[in-house]
Amino acid sequence: MQRDAFISSRHYGSCIAFAPNGDLFVTFGDRGNRPEAQNVANTVGSVIRIRPEGGPSLENPRDVPPGAVPELWSWGHRNAQGAVVDPATGTLWAVEHGARGGDEINQPEAGLNYGSPRISYGRHYAGGQIGEGTEAAGLEQPIYYWDPSIAPSGLAILRDSQFDAWEGDLFAGALRDQMIVRLEVEDGSVVATEELFAGDFGRIRDVRQGPEGALWFLTDDADGGLYRVRPAR
Repeated sequence: MQRDAFISSRHYGSCIAFAPNGDLFVTFGDRGNRPEAQNVANTVGSVIRIRPEGGPSLENPRDVPPGAVPELWSWGHRNAQGAVVDPATGTLWAVEHGARGGDEINQPEAGLNYGSPRISYGRHYAGGQIGEGTEAAGLEQPIYYWDPSIAPSGLAILRDSQFDAWEGDLFAGALRDQMIVRLEVEDGSVVATEELFAGDFGRIRDVRQGPEGALWFLTDDADGGLYRVRPAR
């Protein structure tokens, strides 16, 4: 794998999700060097797919721009901090930070470009337009976006859980807004959202489904902790 030379303390992305065959999806942020998310010759601002023993997955796309690293799955990502594979369908979901608005939920698919920094539903922190606007030919649209930003973090999907009403829903942690957002999913689309625990526990860093089917989340404040959510009895 070609290593990037961008040294930065921001936009690392960096989460791992496991494909049904054991392959690893790994997300990389743009490291604050926004145009590099469109450079397929390195892994900056991308999702890669690798085998458990190392090396590019045999499932990786062949129809990619010349010079692309062989591990490349998708690119044009700003800073994906949460990712999960739906065990029922094998679909990869990811949540990533926008700038001032434009946080996104995506289903990164093989060989597709998700647009950053050419398109965005957010704006620069100084208020200016990002790139070409909200859409452009050949660039994928998000499944869902937030404006203003919630600063999303970890991502989970509940399957065979203790919550019948939440079966198949996504759960995204929020750092800035200090909550968990439940995203109701039908046929691959987000049809409704619900805010949970807003302001109750501080910054939510990660969200997972535990082996017993409960929803677990982790906070990263100075007095943060690990919490388990179960149905009310």
